[in-house]
Amino acid sequence: MEAIIIEDEKLAAQRLKMIVHKVAPEINIKTKLPGVEEAVHYLQQEEPELIFMDIHLSDGSSFGIFERVKVTSPVIFTTAYDEYALKAFKVNSVDYLLKPVEEEALSQSLQKFKALKHGRKIAIVDYERLLKTFNDQKIHYKQRFLVSFGNKIKTIRTEDVAYFYADSKAVFLVEKPGSKYVLDETLDQLQETLDPVQYFRVNRGFLVSVDAIEQMYSYSRSRIKIDLKPAAPKECIVSTEKTPDFKTWLGQ
Repeated sequence: MEAIIIEDEKLAAQRLKMIVHKVAPEINIKTKLPGVEEAVHYLQQEEPELIFMDIHLSDGSSFGIFERVKVTSPVIFTTAYDEYALKAFKVNSVDYLLKPVEEEALSQSLQKFKALKHGRKIAIVDYERLLKTFNDQKIHYKQRFLVSFGNKIKTIRTEDVAYFYADSKAVFLVEKPGSKYVLDETLDQLQETLDPVQYFRVNRGFLVSVDAIEQMYSYSRSRIKIDLKPAAPKECIVSTEKTPDFKTWLGQ
């Protein structure tokens, strides 16, 4: 069986491919596509037996794919959306996996897919209805964070966060005044729940607010170095593959 992965985060795509190979070695991941444009071009020419598709892609929502090309392949979505948004999948009989994807959940999803496939009970999904359901819902981005320090607990408004960074397997939230706190979420999870107009994942280790950018400098290999406010504990450099999207984000 041949399948494809539509996912803009290279590490997430690689991890998903690895888990698929582990729980279902008979599934061959033919290709990994990073965005809407690449997916549309591919699906205009190919019809994979199964698609793993992230909802939030670097060049827009994956639902934009269904507006531009007729998709007849079954889709397993990967998403960090909350239960409210997931109602759309349940209504339209589309399967989904919460990120970060776990082996057991993927295995169960594939077992369900194979059972339907072998029983020839897979119906053509009404993607137009699915798209309408999501368009009718307002996506609620994260508004507050609950953090602990010592024996105290407090809430921080998202608008008061300058940036997030990963260091030594921990993720830190940095407030605009300079205080920092450890979070339980990963940067991948945060990226899915924050407003993409306000926050951008510049590399594996930083997720920054546009308000936190103080200065920018040209760097080697077409990269961009950023001075953040408050000052970051380590260099913040926009990765080569992220630079074009970063420039687009700044200019929107």
